[in-house]
Amino acid sequence: MKNGMLLVNKPEGLSSARVVDQVKKIFQVKKAGHTGTLDPFATGLLPVALEQATRLSRFFLGSAKQYRAVVTLGIETDTLDKTGRVTFQADPDLVSSIQPEQVRQVVAKFVGIQQQVAPSFSALKHQGQPLYKLARQGKMIKKPPRTIEICGISVTRMDLPLFEIDVQCSGGTYIRSLAHDMGQLLGCGAHLSGLCRTGVSQFTLDQAIDLDTLHTCDPQTAITHILPMADCLPFMPLVQADTVLEEKIRYGRKLQHQDIASGPDTEPADGFFRITGSDGRLIAVVQADNNGSDYNYCCVFTG
Repeated sequence: MKNGMLLVNKPEGLSSARVVDQVKKIFQVKKAGHTGTLDPFATGLLPVALEQATRLSRFFLGSAKQYRAVVTLGIETDTLDKTGRVTFQADPDLVSSIQPEQVRQVVAKFVGIQQQVAPSFSALKHQGQPLYKLARQGKMIKKPPRTIEICGISVTRMDLPLFEIDVQCSGGTYIRSLAHDMGQLLGCGAHLSGLCRTGVSQFTLDQAIDLDTLHTCDPQTAITHILPMADCLPFMPLVQADTVLEEKIRYGRKLQHQDIASGPDTEPADGFFRITGSDGRLIAVVQADNNGSDYNYCCVFTG
């Protein structure tokens, strides 16, 4: 079966949508979708859900992300990255006067919960239109700041006016905006000149397969790289269904607390559980209701 998640190492120059299109052709599937876009110039981890697993994508859109980014000081662009038009260039003497310790101090200030303004060139929408389409028409829309969290950040390489950082952050964080804001604090401007996504939720880049490798390997080998749906949600407590529970799920009957009493003692804050059948395959994702006594079906895979 081709229901599952494929972890792709996206190359530079391809849009996330193009990667999905290529994956669909390689595996000859009707349904596929990524769990969070990467800009064309960015590389790295792009989880692609196949067939029934596309229904699991919702659980990854807001998940934690990890990035390795390169920031270039002294130049600002309209897109906040290297693909944009230069809008500001600092005095070279000012840029050369910035010391590594200044950079480290500024980078450290971004740890924690904060408000961030998304780039005008982004997929966020304004009155139904993506911001990047409006920006290309000369309409630069500034959206209200959004709450994000930088869980961890460290400087991994310093070669001024370039420096490299590793970032662990909440979903919805724009690393382009982060680079821009760092340049503002340093007083010289900056833009994002390199980006590699190294982690999405529990997935890491070293688990991913290169797109070129997928194109050249035989179909049976390619299928072995698809993660089964039951292994895609390890952050959810697991309930292994007995025959009675399997039958209830198959017929869509109401689930109560005692139906999954054999599951974990402590429920997660969001109340989600994954349920596997006797064959180990994922048969449902359920969520506890507000009173905790009943469970609502989120996804059912018994067909």
